[in-house]
Amino acid sequence: MHFGDSLTAATKEKSPVCVGLDPNVSKLPEGISQDAEGMLTFCKGIIDAVKDTAACVKPQMAYFEELGWEGMRVFWETCSYAKEQNLLVIADGKRNDIGSTCEAYAQAYLNELSPIDALTVSPYLGFDGINPFIEQCDKNNKGIFVLVKTSNPSSGELQDLPCGDEAVHEHLAQLVEAHAAQHCGPESHLSCIGAVVGATYPEEMKYLRTLMPHVPILIPGYGAQGGGAADVLGGFIPDGTGAIVNSSRDIIFASSGPDWKEAAEKATADMAEDIKNALM
Repeated sequence: MHFGDSLTAATKEKSPVCVGLDPNVSKLPEGISQDAEGMLTFCKGIIDAVKDTAACVKPQMAYFEELGWEGMRVFWETCSYAKEQNLLVIADGKRNDIGSTCEAYAQAYLNELSPIDALTVSPYLGFDGINPFIEQCDKNNKGIFVLVKTSNPSSGELQDLPCGDEAVHEHLAQLVEAHAAQHCGPESHLSCIGAVVGATYPEEMKYLRTLMPHVPILIPGYGAQGGGAADVLGGFIPDGTGAIVNSSRDIIFASSGPDWKEAAEKATADMAEDIKNALM
């Protein structure tokens, strides 16, 4: 199924919640070893806890890469396990390059057999550093999320710079929409090309949604970074789809005790209810 359609179907069936898997080994709950095997146990436990409510999970590759080859083994096993549990998998690696190197990244993560459904990508090198990812998306029913307006405090140092009569992130949004509109799903009319827009910039998000009507939006910044349900509303289209909202620490580390899975399950359900009520 086209990624835009599968993402829409998952959010309708469950919720627009995306759970970020940021398995910092130093923060793993008591009783779990602070190594690769402990990380895998933790990730699988979180997946089991959230799979009935969340539409997708977003493994943050940095925490897996930190443990070297063992961490990357855990990353792929985590992605495969999430797929087995009927979750969409968004790999948060922010990859980008040009030429054959970019083609290799695209093939590595978005090939036909990969358990990864989508990958975050950086636009800094322009669209010749994104097109190889789009080719894999079209070929294998995968997706990408292009960084447009990120949630971090210093994002404006580059993303808010004036570019003619608009800001850089506004110009980028128009570029993303121009490409996205050519790759839409037949059911949702949403593209396999998405955008990352932080919940910490709700006013910008409202305007960016108008610039990107065919673009699914991945919204980080809910919870620990300060964003709330009211802040994410601008990312949705009128029928209540078109966006997924990510929370990481507030869910996966909701408890450091023996009830960590139950706490994650409750935090996910509470977040889904919070967003549902805001959308009503």
